[in-house]
Amino acid sequence: MSQFKSEFMNIMQERGFYNQCTNEQGFDDYLYACEKSGKPAVGYLGSDPTGDSLHVGHIVPLMMLRWFQKCGHKPIALVGGATARIGDPSGKDKLRPFLSEEVLAHNNQGLKKSFSKFLNFGNGATDAVMEDNWNWFKDINYLGFLRDVGTYYSVNRMLTMDSVKSRLEREQPMSFLEFNYMLLQGYDFCELYKKYGCRAQIAGSDQWGNITSGTELGRRKMDVELFGFTSPIITDASGKKMGKSEGNAVWINEEKLSSYDYYQYFRNIGDTEVGKCLRIYTDLPMEEILKLEALKDQEINEAKKVLAFEATKICRGESEAKAAQETAVKVFEQGVAGGELPKVKVEQIEGLGVLDAFLAIGFVESKGEARRLIKQNGLKINDKVVNDENYRLSAADIVNGEVKLSQGKKKHGLLY
Repeated sequence: MSQFKSEFMNIMQERGFYNQCTNEQGFDDYLYACEKSGKPAVGYLGSDPTGDSLHVGHIVPLMMLRWFQKCGHKPIALVGGATARIGDPSGKDKLRPFLSEEVLAHNNQGLKKSFSKFLNFGNGATDAVMEDNWNWFKDINYLGFLRDVGTYYSVNRMLTMDSVKSRLEREQPMSFLEFNYMLLQGYDFCELYKKYGCRAQIAGSDQWGNITSGTELGRRKMDVELFGFTSPIITDASGKKMGKSEGNAVWINEEKLSSYDYYQYFRNIGDTEVGKCLRIYTDLPMEEILKLEALKDQEINEAKKVLAFEATKICRGESEAKAAQETAVKVFEQGVAGGELPKVKVEQIEGLGVLDAFLAIGFVESKGEARRLIKQNGLKINDKVVNDENYRLSAADIVNGEVKLSQGKKKHGLLY
């Protein structure tokens, strides 16, 4: 039996997206009324352009916004061109470095590309729109802002927000610039309400303080109820945040990460995370997910293959997902080099030392690390274990102009 009246809230609950809501019943009633009337609800997700691509850690709220659109509602993707100039203090120990106008413009384009992989943009009633908060902040008068917005905020309450409180408890300095961040995010919410009738903000749970800053401003300044809805922070069995792979971000944009590596990230998810990831990172219906997550022992690998394919299909398209899948089959099941493996060009293969080869392909950060892995039988050339740290690649290692290098069972690439 459904717990909620609205389709969106039931999907969020069933698939593990729901963490916290400013007014659960009120938000459910709002969504249900919109569903019944055929007039879409409007909600937004914001991201500061501090990089030129989102990564897997951003996908959870992004998938929430995707489901929001699938349920007949209108999503807004907000790029924080203004707030990126300050920096969100949430979870940070120091002030974010300042970015140039050129870098911000470049990053904005990258974020638009990331959002577009998960949302349908256009001019229709439920099509997503992209906004940049720089558009309304660039001409604001400071004294006017303090008078119109600052009067609604209590410093006493701001000091209790996790983003501020935790920083002060760690005795890490916080600039007045960063202290202003929640005022700006609150103002964003109100601007989007005035322009689009946006009444919902969707985000990860670490944004709760910033979200409630906006709902409070809406209530006090405009006498309207705005809603905040957050997802839990998704972790693996060891409690580590999902989205990092051996210290490297798993990027959404293909310029930053190959489709094969994106596929392999999900293919190598731990057994206990498969069901959770199928619910969150794919569009598969729950009936199919329940069957897949019930698989045990070796059969769970079949569920991982489905997860990897479906997650890659959403982010990179079906043809890229199929190519990554075929490469994985060639590499792991047929023992041959696949065409979609990461490739690195070197000046000359023949005579290249093995330590330099693994440095060139990026599987190690130093020759010392390569030496340690050789002692542990962790490096391979054309699927043969490297035993000699002084070994140099020869003509016999080159197959069709390429040499396959491997670190452990999961990292493979080609030098050419």
